[in-house]
Amino acid sequence: MNARDTELLDFSSDAPEGPDTLTQILLALRLDGVEYGRCVMRERWAVAFPAQRSARFHFVGSGGCWLRTAATHWVRLNAGDAVLLPHGSFHVLASAPDVPAVEIDSLSRVAVADNIYVVGDPNEVPNDAGADVMFCGALRFNLDALHPLIAMMPPVMLASDLALKDATVPALLDAMEREVALNRIGACGILARLADALAASIIRVWLECGCSDATGWIAAVRCPKVGKVVAAIHADPERGWTLPELADVMGTSRSTFADAFTRTMGESPAKYVAKVKMFQARRWIAHDGMRVAVAAERLGYESEASFSRAFKRVIGHAPSAARGG
Repeated sequence: MNARDTELLDFSSDAPEGPDTLTQILLALRLDGVEYGRCVMRERWAVAFPAQRSARFHFVGSGGCWLRTAATHWVRLNAGDAVLLPHGSFHVLASAPDVPAVEIDSLSRVAVADNIYVVGDPNEVPNDAGADVMFCGALRFNLDALHPLIAMMPPVMLASDLALKDATVPALLDAMEREVALNRIGACGILARLADALAASIIRVWLECGCSDATGWIAAVRCPKVGKVVAAIHADPERGWTLPELADVMGTSRSTFADAFTRTMGESPAKYVAKVKMFQARRWIAHDGMRVAVAAERLGYESEASFSRAFKRVIGHAPSAARGG
């Protein structure tokens, strides 16, 4: 090991040039609204939301409710609170914990736009006394659900827990609360856009403030040197990355790079490259309808069979099972 390589092992010694890797990945993160709904609930009520691939978002416009997931106890949500469930896990919203829940799909709904609906009477004034007004949404990440950033997110992210750490969060909550109270024309559409921004802000604050002690992937992308390599792999998953090429990105010898990457990430460069390729392949097949043979060719596999074996090894099932997921 030469002096140059010894210096490169001191990850804290250099500041990153330009935006850091985590910022680059966060800037590339997109949340697309699948559907949004305004729910005006009265009396005693409870609604169960089944597990789904898309993230779930809820904002309490007025009144309040209780939230429970399969892994958590009941949590109280008051007017102005919002919660993001990034993995779309099963959960229940209720006026009280002892109310039997009905499935959300069993409630009557009226469409008011392409992806916006109202549960109940669309002409009803939602801020009447005694009503619990919820604005609920389903959002889809532009990253695969197995992407390390998505996989590391907690099952429930409360905006109230993060509001003190970023002024953007309470400002967006206030704007949503006013929009619900005014009940103006186009309110649901504006609420949908605000929900997109709030969900992204919740994730940003969690990354900046909630992961300060994180290890593994978050620690790696925050490292100026290893982070450059991680960013390069994600930016070009179709490339047939070799160990020498990745070492060149970091600017060190192959042995020093391999040791540093494995120590920081907890897995070898080759294994991580293979995972990123399969994350990309699953999105192509599941969301874009790409044929398995085309995905295999784009990712540099000599045959569909070898690609399918690699896909199953990383994802856990055959590529054909990903279609329509």
